[in-house]
Amino acid sequence: METMLPQKQAEEAIVASLNETESEVGGVREEEKELQDHSGFSIKNLLWHGGSVWDAWFSCASNQVAQVLLTLPCSFSQLGMLSGILLQIFYGIMGSWTAYLISVLYMEYRARKEKENVSFKNHVIQWFEVLDGLLGPYWKAVGLAFNCTFLLFGSVIQLIACASNIYYINDHLDKRTWTYIFGACCATSVFIPSFHNYRIWSFLGLGMTTYTAWYLAIAALLHGQAENVTHTGPKKLVLYFTGATNILYTFGGHAVTVEIMHAMWKPQKFKYIYLLATLYVFTLTIPSAAAVYWAFGDELLNHSNAFSLLPKNGFRDTAVILMLIHQFITFGFACTPLYFVWEKVIGMHDTKSICLRALARLPVVIPIWFFAIIFPFFGPINSAVGALLVSFTVYIIPASAHMLTYRKASSRQNAAEKPPFFMPSWTAMYVFNAFIVVWVLVVGFGFGGWASMSNFIKQIDNFGLFAKCYQCKGPAPPAMAAAPPPHGHHH
Repeated sequence: METMLPQKQAEEAIVASLNETESEVGGVREEEKELQDHSGFSIKNLLWHGGSVWDAWFSCASNQVAQVLLTLPCSFSQLGMLSGILLQIFYGIMGSWTAYLISVLYMEYRARKEKENVSFKNHVIQWFEVLDGLLGPYWKAVGLAFNCTFLLFGSVIQLIACASNIYYINDHLDKRTWTYIFGACCATSVFIPSFHNYRIWSFLGLGMTTYTAWYLAIAALLHGQAENVTHTGPKKLVLYFTGATNILYTFGGHAVTVEIMHAMWKPQKFKYIYLLATLYVFTLTIPSAAAVYWAFGDELLNHSNAFSLLPKNGFRDTAVILMLIHQFITFGFACTPLYFVWEKVIGMHDTKSICLRALARLPVVIPIWFFAIIFPFFGPINSAVGALLVSFTVYIIPASAHMLTYRKASSRQNAAEKPPFFMPSWTAMYVFNAFIVVWVLVVGFGFGGWASMSNFIKQIDNFGLFAKCYQCKGPAPPAMAAAPPPHGHHH
């Protein structure tokens, strides 16, 4: 019975796509039909159905920088000002390049599949399927493993960040309790069907990070330099590479690039969107991190969340609340591809009913919740994820996959996308891709992995697993600090 089903679906899909594409190639008809459907103006379309170039730009920009804004000043204190700025530009450009490679491979995969008359009407293409289609099952397995683990921990980081941030407004509950509460809130993301439906969210999300970044910069400048401020960074290799890896992580937000592209009406326009998103992100990350580091210097080494050093006032509370909402959005962003993978595993990906799919997706949220409670380390986990997962998912795998896909002259001639105008030849692309692979393997994965894991283990030694309140200030609440009453009082 099982073998019959996919065959039947495939036959139906072929018949359907033949009907749709009698006179034209590929999904052009489909796209036009969809565009007509979406061009009618209505509030639902305005808030819900995103597929334009702008939607993709907002998705990329708001997805790239979330709580990382709050950890970058700490990275600057590990790296020093000059390295901090230069590495941001370096990794930003490198991240944009590998996002470009991912988009090229996606177009290649889609072009090949559409020649075989495969229709993607109810199917979201994902990165591991692109790898599978172009390079075979081993690549699919590797892509799937890295991507899923990265997205899992990406979601974990959002939950930890929620608890870490809300604590600065309301410290009546400890961070662990806040994590329980936010886990329940974030679980509602199972109801958002796909990236088409993030239009209003990514728009708001970018507004929120923009506010927060400029709040950090202006508040730090108004605060002025702290007394006896020192800027000794970089002084320890471990810290230097931990900071560098956090920046590698910042510009490695494209584990969801393929899903964002697939949600576009014209995915071939995606090529430069990521770069334009990154250029905008620079205007947020560089001024805010530089200003906070200038103001507080080495103090940041022990404060992985920049909010903890700025004076408590209405502006800060606003920034905290906006970042909380943004983390909820980013949680959805990181989790949605995981939901898709899970749906495909259990055979629910074509289901139309939102409620059924939401139920089917719930098991994905539970391990995320659990990890967030075990490892509540806000900054160090970013670097560890950056070194061990982002390095492969976002830099090494796309660059290697591109080199392998186009290693034959025939595949270069029939390529869906030729090299961009600023790369004179395929050879130049090869050299650049090879450089990325080697650089990220040695610096990102090698040194970065060593540094961030040493740092991560140090946090576990200091705070323990299931820490109740990581990097909380001041004396412990009385209930915890009070010694148990002497036995004499029992009578």
